[in-house]
Amino acid sequence: MDVNVPDVVLVFSGKRKSGKDFTTDILLERLGADLCVILRLSGPLKFQYAKENNLDFNKLLDATSYKENHRAKMIKWGEEQRQKNPAYFCGLAIEDASPNHKVWIISDARRQTDVEFFKENYPKQTVTVRVTADDSVRLARGFAHTKGVDDAESECGLDQGVTWDFIVSNNGNMAELEPQLAKIIDHIREMLCKK
Repeated sequence: MDVNVPDVVLVFSGKRKSGKDFTTDILLERLGADLCVILRLSGPLKFQYAKENNLDFNKLLDATSYKENHRAKMIKWGEEQRQKNPAYFCGLAIEDASPNHKVWIISDARRQTDVEFFKENYPKQTVTVRVTADDSVRLARGFAHTKGVDDAESECGLDQGVTWDFIVSNNGNMAELEPQLAKIIDHIREMLCKK
């Protein structure tokens, strides 16, 4: 692995519409883009899938029906790639980090192999974070259970088997979210001070 070693690797996981991107975007804003970067494991997956299937990559990145229409096939394709090499998308994602980024925020870990990749390659730097939201909140955010998606490993693979360093409840109440984010930021700063 020929990349720079960060001081902190935050590995985020959560169900669809739990607010992972919202939470990681706030952390990026608070910590600053000079210090940290958001790395999405789904980015390389979507790029390769779009390339092979002549699709609009940018539309696969947003939260529109375009992405939802391709989600099941994209998941199947991604699983085929992971069977060949479980760390394939993790390796591609970290290529986007620069030496200036001391904090990597992995915004979308979905499988045990994703978490294991970072814990094995960056054991002292990795901090795991699970973002949760009540089902009623997820529904209000546009979640609709989709067979073959929400019962697949990409959504359920981390429901068990990981001891999370932080669990963030993100039900849309900033007064409740703020102290949870403050604890994570304090932890990051402590880790950075030790370097």
